[in-house]
Amino acid sequence: MKQRSIHHVAVSELGLGCMNINHAYEPKLDRAQSQRLLAFAFDLGITHFDTAALYGFGVNEEWVGEAIKPFRSKLLLASKCGMTGVNGRRVIDGRPEVITRTCHDALRRLQVDHIDLYYLHRWDKRIPIEESVGAMADLVHKGLITAIGLSEVSVTTLKKAHAVHPIAAVQNEYSLWTRDPELALLEACRDLKIALVAFSPLGRGFLAGSVNENTQFAANDIRATMPRFQSPHKQSNLRLMVEFNKLAASVNCTAAQLALAWLLNRAPHVLPIFGTTSVSHLHENVASSSLHFSADVFANVDSLFNGSLISGGRYPAEVMLEVDTEENSGIGVH
Repeated sequence: MKQRSIHHVAVSELGLGCMNINHAYEPKLDRAQSQRLLAFAFDLGITHFDTAALYGFGVNEEWVGEAIKPFRSKLLLASKCGMTGVNGRRVIDGRPEVITRTCHDALRRLQVDHIDLYYLHRWDKRIPIEESVGAMADLVHKGLITAIGLSEVSVTTLKKAHAVHPIAAVQNEYSLWTRDPELALLEACRDLKIALVAFSPLGRGFLAGSVNENTQFAANDIRATMPRFQSPHKQSNLRLMVEFNKLAASVNCTAAQLALAWLLNRAPHVLPIFGTTSVSHLHENVASSSLHFSADVFANVDSLFNGSLISGGRYPAEVMLEVDTEENSGIGVH
């Protein structure tokens, strides 16, 4: 696995988003299955693991902590605060005292004495970003976390936070069908020497070909409420996949591998983190790190996918109010 950098630390250029194992998607893994998957990911060269207090309402951190014990010192461990499960419901809360408490809970669940990269999962718009980041800076000073990250933020918010304490990484959705970071964030992160960690690089499975006309999602699968996976948007987006699959086949790779290779090619400070519950998909995705394509291939990919061609928003309207990213106004016009 080739390496890239987060906060001056070399990590695998592809990381593992651990949410899928027991949160938001179906089917989920059990404890033993998750342990095997995470250990196998490390064996394949992945040294960047990403979890959060929200995932499994704390259980995800517990399972990740157990799995990484044998190789904890050899990877970058990331988790998140500011969005947790409270009485069975997802709650965004960026108050300093809540951030501090969430961090202590995370350290206990992960069974570690520090977290390498700690994100504010969502900016709580009721709380000035400077106050939330200030609380995280205090955690750095106490040695409980090493570096601070933000998730789903705009350049304006990033710069306000960066003025309080250096930000090491921004984790925003970025893929062939979510190009919003290219509006401003990609350049800003480059200029500020901040890693851009791209979550959902495979469009929550869509770009990997796991969705078809007959796909039905379980009620507790996050995609069941997302416009891009619902009619008529799903049908429009599936038409784009026809030519994309042909292009991938013509260069002897899978659609998932081409999508990941495209993202890795965007800039050296972009680090995708994919999620999976499948060992075969883990193999497939990791292999994309060793693939090389011509500029013409990537140009063809760009001609097939761009913000103006994707139908449907990435979240329901009420959830979009919670994020702070620059948005491509062309999304959802079809």
